[in-house]
Amino acid sequence: MYNVGDIVMYGTFGICKVTAIEKRDFTGEEQEYYILRHTSSEKNTFYVPLSNESALSNMHYVCSKAEVDELISHMNSHDMIWIDNDMQRKAEYSRIIKDADKHEMISLIKTLYLRRKELAESGKKLRSTDENYLNLAENMLFEEFAYALDIDRSEVVEYIEKHIA
Repeated sequence: MYNVGDIVMYGTFGICKVTAIEKRDFTGEEQEYYILRHTSSEKNTFYVPLSNESALSNMHYVCSKAEVDELISHMNSHDMIWIDNDMQRKAEYSRIIKDADKHEMISLIKTLYLRRKELAESGKKLRSTDENYLNLAENMLFEEFAYALDIDRSEVVEYIEKHIA
């Protein structure tokens, strides 16, 4: 259970603050909702029903600086997760984004960085679908890292490069 004032990552939407827990009637039946406001844009408000496990699974607490440093220290040990079959790869990458597991997202980013580099050497590019998954994973992970480290999003890659084991 989250409390008013908690800072959470809400799926691909980013860092949000729980601003209220209120009963609302959006569907003809009154339910309790977490009211989330994006931390960098007051325009974005999300209503997450407490009774919807699927919607709640998109929320998790933002990691701490110590957790970020721990994740970074083990980045080189993450395995590649390239799947040759396009449909299977798409399904797996979609699952990783939905689950928002930081270890898996690091593996996804690492895999697609290296795949992009390998393809570039032969004058080719990543498929647009793979590029989109890379961008989603980077945006989610780097936004959370920036918040936890109290740095600008644009400084995250440099921070990682300085601290990687």
